[in-house]
Amino acid sequence: MIQFEEAYNIAINKAKKLKSEKIKLVDATNRVLAEDVFSDMDMPPFNKSAVDGFACKKSDLTKNLEVLEIIAAGQLPTLSVGNNQCSKIMTGAKVPDGADCVIMVEDTEYLSENTIRFKKEFTAPNFSIQAEDIRKGDVVLKKGTLIKPQHIAILASIGCSEPEVYCRPKIAILATGSELVEPNQKAGLAQIRNSNGWQLISQTLEAEALPVYFGIIGDSEEETDVAIKKAIAENDVVILTGGVSMGDYDFVPKILQENNVELLFEKIQIKPGMPTVFGVHENSFVFGLPGNPVSSFILFEVLVKPFLKKMMGLENLVQIFKLPLGIDYSRKKSDRLGWIPSKMNENGELIPTEYHGSAHLFSICDSDFVFSVDLGVNEINKGAIVHARQI
Repeated sequence: MIQFEEAYNIAINKAKKLKSEKIKLVDATNRVLAEDVFSDMDMPPFNKSAVDGFACKKSDLTKNLEVLEIIAAGQLPTLSVGNNQCSKIMTGAKVPDGADCVIMVEDTEYLSENTIRFKKEFTAPNFSIQAEDIRKGDVVLKKGTLIKPQHIAILASIGCSEPEVYCRPKIAILATGSELVEPNQKAGLAQIRNSNGWQLISQTLEAEALPVYFGIIGDSEEETDVAIKKAIAENDVVILTGGVSMGDYDFVPKILQENNVELLFEKIQIKPGMPTVFGVHENSFVFGLPGNPVSSFILFEVLVKPFLKKMMGLENLVQIFKLPLGIDYSRKKSDRLGWIPSKMNENGELIPTEYHGSAHLFSICDSDFVFSVDLGVNEINKGAIVHARQI
């Protein structure tokens, strides 16, 4: 049995970035850039008016100004502005040569059909200078960026309609246990519905990976062996839930080894989730998670999800929130690192949710964080800062 930090480092250090692919911009949200993106133009591409008004010379603000033309957004000026002249201009239009400011339309008045005057004493320039945001050839988004809507706007603005992104890993999900039935079936007296498999499918989707559901695998060595062979051959990562503890039917680690999976750890000094397996195959990686639903949920969040993020090219794998505890917390045993389901109250404090153990599925339904309790710590006082991860 190894400590969580060691297990985490072992797994993360084995994760390999996948190949990259070009995708359409409409599909790029929440994907990770696999190359730097350069601007193909200055931004803004010209001196651009920030207001509706009149482009003129600052030196002429006290004079009556002849209106030369109207410049709409998307149209080029046809005339340069000389002394005692101006051009009416719309927001976003190119400022004509000769002008060094734009006076706002509400600060002017017409003296005749083609003559205006400025009613105030001072004006800001009211235009954006060419390339003040980005110059042609500048890096606008760096490799490893997780693409969000604001990045989509940048990609669109510089003409990157097919960004190069890391591929999404295929994740085989196997739920083991002859006692399991699928959600659309009625559970018999000795059966339960398969919650882990569908929970892991959802977590995989939320992590932006591609789940491949293998269904329920019965407590048979032959059936387990066939499923594992196929899963390893066809997927980047295999996640099994159940069959990794010490029971008579917990033979998953044995079968993994028979299929040339090198097991790098089989137990973590953690609660919940001690019987967690991680192994490496020539073509894929394998996680064996405990059968209890809270254990499998939390281990996916704190171990598997960062692993998948690294495969998809992300560098920032974990976000830790340092938050105050809203009540005193205590536990009976401190021989393992603990992950405690919790909810944030209106004061920004974490309150542990009612938790009956790793089979208490409803405890995580009412939680939005898990916080860690270090090995050897039995009590944490109200107001103390804990390290939490959002779930």
